Amino acid sequence: MCGIIGIVAKGPVNQALYEGLLVLQHRGQDAAGILTCHDKRIHLRKDNGLVRDVFQQRHMEALPGDMGIGHVRYPTAGCDSPAEAQPFYVNSPFGIALAHNGNLTNSEQLKDELFREDLRHINTESDSEILLNVFAHELQDVAKLTPTPDQIFHAVSAVHRRCRGAYAVTMLVTGYGIVGYRDPNGIRPLVFGRRDTDAGAEYMFASESVALDVLGFKLVRDVAPGECIVATRDGDVFSQQCAENPQHAPCIFEFVYFARPDSVMDGIYVHKTRLRMGERLASKIKRVWADQDIDVVIPIPDTSRTAALQMANELGLRYREGFIKNRYIGRTFIMPGQAQRRKSVRQKLNAIDVEFKGKNVLLVDDSIVRGTTSKQIIQMAREAGARRVYFASAAPPVRFPNVYGIDMPSVNELIGNGRSEEQISAVIGADRLVYQDLADLLASARDGNPRIRHFDASCFDGQYITGDVTPAYLDQIEQQRCDTAKEGRVGGSLNDHINAEVLAFPR
Repeated sequence: MCGIIGIVAKGPVNQALYEGLLVLQHRGQDAAGILTCHDKRIHLRKDNGLVRDVFQQRHMEALPGDMGIGHVRYPTAGCDSPAEAQPFYVNSPFGIALAHNGNLTNSEQLKDELFREDLRHINTESDSEILLNVFAHELQDVAKLTPTPDQIFHAVSAVHRRCRGAYAVTMLVTGYGIVGYRDPNGIRPLVFGRRDTDAGAEYMFASESVALDVLGFKLVRDVAPGECIVATRDGDVFSQQCAENPQHAPCIFEFVYFARPDSVMDGIYVHKTRLRMGERLASKIKRVWADQDIDVVIPIPDTSRTAALQMANELGLRYREGFIKNRYIGRTFIMPGQAQRRKSVRQKLNAIDVEFKGKNVLLVDDSIVRGTTSKQIIQMAREAGARRVYFASAAPPVRFPNVYGIDMPSVNELIGNGRSEEQISAVIGADRLVYQDLADLLASARDGNPRIRHFDASCFDGQYITGDVTPAYLDQIEQQRCDTAKEGRVGGSLNDHINAEVLAFPR
């Protein structure tokens, strides 16, 4: 999962891009990058690390320009070095840069096609570079001296025909403007906003609406599945549906875990969705556990707070904060490698003993993926004096790998795969475990926007909406992305050891 942003303005955009990426930092903590355009010249800074660490004052001063794109990355296969950090750039045609959130499921096929048929070289293992080169090749076929919206729409239409999987994209065309588009299923989110100034209208794309909010942009709408929007330096906006058969099916896990609660995506308020998740989970507890003896409901911060509070209200139970979070430790779910996750849980959370001692505690989390964090937290609750420790997940069991940009692909690393709920409860050490039903989870999101009939819930039900995910492909990505593979990737190419400083590319 990654965060992307793009701005075309009437003045410098470097500070706005930086602040926007800070707001999207929860979507990726592995690497960050900003690319700007000034006087038909590209300026780029990207490196591994948090936004605040990648960009110092000298870097910001070297990023002039009135339009630009930015990216925050969390680690997946082939994304281990500054060379794989985004944005990516190609100089032909026009000079194009891309920031991408998602994952292509036919990247190996595309890479071969680009080499054999399009005569393009891919320099990294990132599917985002492949996506950029597919677009660049298709635009090259129709490009004239000056880019036009129709040329860009043509190229995006070709991208939709050739590329499979999930992709939300912001692109910069040197000297012309910025572009935003989504895959035909709209799996990954992308919103479009506008800010009016004395000098004229400014436009912005972002993964979540909260990035628009902090920069004073008004949410215009979501980029539709398969749609492309072009915002030029002159202040003109063009849009066109570029997919033949778009079907809206956003990722349900965005609403479970990834998105900030103050975001609105695809017309759905994340905060309200999580409230409804809590209501429905409470209803299930009333239905299947009528004689429950819970004394207190305690959330595992931060994502589960909204659902846990609503659960407590619906059940007529006390709600208490029982864990203090060290906010300087990253999100454990998106850390590379199981050993690092194990170490970080104890560093991140500390129990308030008085809230646990002698009580039957219901811990609430947004989901259970590998189960490592849940097991450690339950043990912490017992060490703090809890008499009994129950556990509730606001999402169903994660039983299948996600192939659309979420780093949980190895079946063997998913505690829910091949286990009953009773077996999962025993493994994590809970006295009782309650999962949200998938139908209730989907209804919680759909209530926010009834026009959305489908969601991608493949990690819960194994139904891959792009229709091209085979057992062979799942085996392939398991070998690439399992924790053992990640921990074994050391060193690498020469580019792995290059500290990516500011680069300037003439048009």
